[in-house]
Amino acid sequence: MTDRLAELSAAGVAVWLDDLNRVRLTSGSLDKLRREQHMVGVTTNPSIFQKALSDADAYDTQLRDLAAQGVTVEEAVRLMTAADVRAACDVLRPAYDASNGVDGRVSIEVDPRKAHETDPTVAEAKTLWWLVDRPNLYIKIPATLAGLPAITQVLAAGISVNVTLIFSLERYRAVMDAFLAGLEQAKANGHDLAKIGSVASFFVSRVDSEVDKRLDKIGTDEAKALKGKAAIANARLAYEAYTEVFGTERWTALSGAGAHPQRPLWASTSTKNPDFLDTIYVEELIAAGTVNTMPESVIFAYEDHGTTKGDTITPNIGHAKQVFADLAAAGIDFDDAVKVLEEEGVEKFESAWKELLVDVDKSLKAASAGAANPSDAAK
Repeated sequence: MTDRLAELSAAGVAVWLDDLNRVRLTSGSLDKLRREQHMVGVTTNPSIFQKALSDADAYDTQLRDLAAQGVTVEEAVRLMTAADVRAACDVLRPAYDASNGVDGRVSIEVDPRKAHETDPTVAEAKTLWWLVDRPNLYIKIPATLAGLPAITQVLAAGISVNVTLIFSLERYRAVMDAFLAGLEQAKANGHDLAKIGSVASFFVSRVDSEVDKRLDKIGTDEAKALKGKAAIANARLAYEAYTEVFGTERWTALSGAGAHPQRPLWASTSTKNPDFLDTIYVEELIAAGTVNTMPESVIFAYEDHGTTKGDTITPNIGHAKQVFADLAAAGIDFDDAVKVLEEEGVEKFESAWKELLVDVDKSLKAASAGAANPSDAAK
């Protein structure tokens, strides 16, 4: 049998899972993905945890303990999510050790309600780093304007960072600059750069969803012919920017001090349009030194019928530039599209976080009531 995920890994793409819950941990399915599907990293976000913690049965024991301690709902959420991420870090530790700290990483995100506040984001990042207490942790920080200085400050403190919600090339370049500045400060602060990791999560399918909606509204044949092309072209140009930035003397100086590059990570890689191939955002974004974080369904789809065609990014940079010229000619304001996507991305995660707080608050109250009335709880 062809081991398609092994071929993908050999082409330089790190296979990560975009999901986490306690059942994955207790059942051993997460470790099985690591051992059998070449999965070497895990990403989480508020939406993932909102779904995970809605399964209260998996968290019953911890909820009862937290209720007995009288913790706030915010404290309960952080303690439960941190426990899951800590356990996942332990599962992925072999991949971390085997890659000298490049892979085997697990991400946990700062409170999305603080996405537009620098100081609270930095403070929470430091708290989460301390709370999880694993070297293969990533703290996820959104690439908002307020997030950029937070990225630099957190890296400067020696903390590894996954920068999330990147949609535009302009913002991506700002993220890479924040990364370099953070490592320069970390070096000046005496931190070992070899222990600091980072990825830049460039969102993919959501770009097609927004741009294709606008192309449908324009309605011309030329516009409709561009559907499904913007996201891949955008990511390919991001990879070009990555190779440019990490080929500069500024980076060479940091690399000489032991630093690892901030790899581009393709996020939002499940197809939203049923007319698209379910592995398109994997097959068309293959290049050395990249990460692709996928839902389990996409990992298994690639294992079943994915095609690894070598580098599908670098030879197609020219085509990507032409796609953007054609989009502009068709009337697409791409700057406005990515602005909307960033705003919606923050709002979606904030909404999921608020729902998570409501769900956990109900569970805590139910656990408290059960403890107060054990005979009723047993009925």
